[in-house]
Amino acid sequence: MTHQDQPLQRTGTPLEEADAAVIMVHGRGATAQGMLGMSQELPDGPAYLAPQAERGTWYPYSFMAPMEQNQPHLANALQAVGDAIETATEAGIPRERVMLIGFSQGACLSSEYLARNAERYGGFAALSGGLIGPEGTPREYEGSFDGTPVFLGCSDVDPHIPVERVHETAEVFEAMDAAVTENIYEGMGHTVIPDELEHVRALVADL
Repeated sequence: MTHQDQPLQRTGTPLEEADAAVIMVHGRGATAQGMLGMSQELPDGPAYLAPQAERGTWYPYSFMAPMEQNQPHLANALQAVGDAIETATEAGIPRERVMLIGFSQGACLSSEYLARNAERYGGFAALSGGLIGPEGTPREYEGSFDGTPVFLGCSDVDPHIPVERVHETAEVFEAMDAAVTENIYEGMGHTVIPDELEHVRALVADL
């Protein structure tokens, strides 16, 4: 079994009628359906799509573990994100009108996917997440985001996400020509707060 065997969940405007798509990537132990619940707080109009991880987990170990420890799950998971984007582009939605939103493990996975596949996207919101790999991982990604708007939101004391990794992710994305907004919230914990949703709403509205 792999993540590819799981159905892509959908809500919002049907893909064939939509002119924008938002891919929503859930966290560890969560569901695509649960992640789509956030779309109720977001503008109508786009098609909202969410891939489902097999058994609710994209990869078994921490996102800070050596990458090979998380294989082959990580490679499958990256492909699942790519497949969801492809579903939107094959329906005729241009990549610059496709946005990604990830929370926690889903934010880490989406960050890593985009860094490895940099192009102009409609936007990206990483909520409590950052690039994958242990400290000192080389960040030699190729390509340009060509001004893609990116929002990174995280707590300064997140039990799963070191704040330094959020800073590093912001620097890497900026170096690759993304327009990055980074908000670090004092004492927030591992969750999504209304201020973050405001930023996400604005990104979706701009699609």
